[in-house]
Amino acid sequence: MHITEIRIKLVGGDALKQRLRAFCTITFDNMLVVRDLKILEGNQGYFVAMPSRKITFRCPLCHVKNASGSRFCNSCGAEIARFDPYVETFAQTPSKMYVDVVHPINSNSREFIHMAILQAYEEEKRRSLLPGYVSSYEDFYDN
Repeated sequence: MHITEIRIKLVGGDALKQRLRAFCTITFDNMLVVRDLKILEGNQGYFVAMPSRKITFRCPLCHVKNASGSRFCNSCGAEIARFDPYVETFAQTPSKMYVDVVHPINSNSREFIHMAILQAYEEEKRRSLLPGYVSSYEDFYDN
């Protein structure tokens, strides 16, 4: 599988006070698109976070989705903590509130994707300094 396109959207403002530096969309073989990768700045440099979603738990009474670890249903108000097997687990390990939607199968694949995205990120940062700069990410949804 080959990477055929990488689009980067640099972020600024309040996001820079946090660790988020850019969003990324990557295309494989002109056939598969993965959106919402994040480029974050950590203590040891930049890293790529895969797209993720918040884990949810359905209320056993009204069946509405609630964030896992919630004590009460957002819809009917029923106490759901006793039904949710993750409540105690998440209280001890809050990082497990999200799960990757897409992720590389092995470390070689992760490194390949990571390096390609960070190279595209550095190139986009250089392009952003040029007059008349327009992000390649902006016209993505026009296709």
